[in-house]
Amino acid sequence: MMNIQIARTVRSLAAAAALACAAGSAHAAVDTYTIDSSHTYPSFTAAHIGGISFWRGKIDKSSGTFTLDRAAKTGSVEILMDMSSINFGHDKMNEHARGSDIFDVPKFPTATYKSTKLVFVGDELKAVEGDLTLHGVTKPVRLTVNQFKCIPHPFYKREVCGADASAELDRTDFGVSYGVGKAIPDGKVTLQIQVEALKDEKAGPAG
Repeated sequence: MMNIQIARTVRSLAAAAALACAAGSAHAAVDTYTIDSSHTYPSFTAAHIGGISFWRGKIDKSSGTFTLDRAAKTGSVEILMDMSSINFGHDKMNEHARGSDIFDVPKFPTATYKSTKLVFVGDELKAVEGDLTLHGVTKPVRLTVNQFKCIPHPFYKREVCGADASAELDRTDFGVSYGVGKAIPDGKVTLQIQVEALKDEKAGPAG
């Protein structure tokens, strides 16, 4: 009887150890990356007066992280954008865009994008579903991932990943409606994001 009990105890301990090892392996499979702000620029294209031309602007200051579990095909993305760094390459337009007519930066100094799901096709990351918070309003925005690639960084000797992503949105959904229906035909905006991120020295959990 004693031998049977010992055998059961050993089996239980072995099973617990196996589960612990599996959990440890799963944890170790999650890689964390910190966005390289000097190589990451969310940008956008929107119609100008009567749609006679399209103005392009970018956010010069952004930060964030993403996690990636390649085996499980899961991960997360979080980007913080400093709206005071909006840049059209035109000082008067920059000043106007930061004012209460448009983005009202003193009241809403940042915009954020937080993923809810990473979408893979096979082993390739094809889209990110998430929520964009802009001008104090949060709406779902799906980013199409046009390219995602990771390589060893030639200088930092760590893995670096880069992506090109895009989305279509209507700025009036976020309460940014200046000129729409008057000087501008609609609030359609094309959002494009070029991003590079360095893998952290130690892996972290997703979420």
